[in-house]
Amino acid sequence: MLILCYPKCSTCKKAKKWLDEHNLQYTERHIAEDNPSYDELKEWYEKSGLILKKFFNTSGVLYKEKELKNKLPLMSEDEQLKLLATNGMLVKRPILINKNKILVGFKESEWEELLQ
Repeated sequence: MLILCYPKCSTCKKAKKWLDEHNLQYTERHIAEDNPSYDELKEWYEKSGLILKKFFNTSGVLYKEKELKNKLPLMSEDEQLKLLATNGMLVKRPILINKNKILVGFKESEWEELLQ
C-alpha cells in the first residue's frame, strides 16, 4: 500500500495515524518532492471512478493563485492531468493506493469501507 502525502498536512497526519492504529503497512511518498507523474495520475484517476476535480487540492494556495476554479472547466481531462503532474501541491492529499483501490483525501468512513 502506498500513501502520497505532505508531512506538514494535518489531514495526512490523521490518515497515517489511522493506518498505524489499524496496523496497516504502507510506504510513504512525499507528494511535493516526488510528484505523481502524468501516467500515474491517469491510471489512478481511471481506477478510482472519481471525477478528475477530486484530484485537485482545491483549498490549496497554488490552486487559488492559478485561478483554477475558473480554468479547469475549460480544460480537457488530458490537460488537467498534465497540469496536476507539474506540481504535487496541486494534488489533493493524501492519496492511498491499495491494489486496485484508490482513495483521495481522508474520510475515515470511506477508508474503513474500502480497506476492510
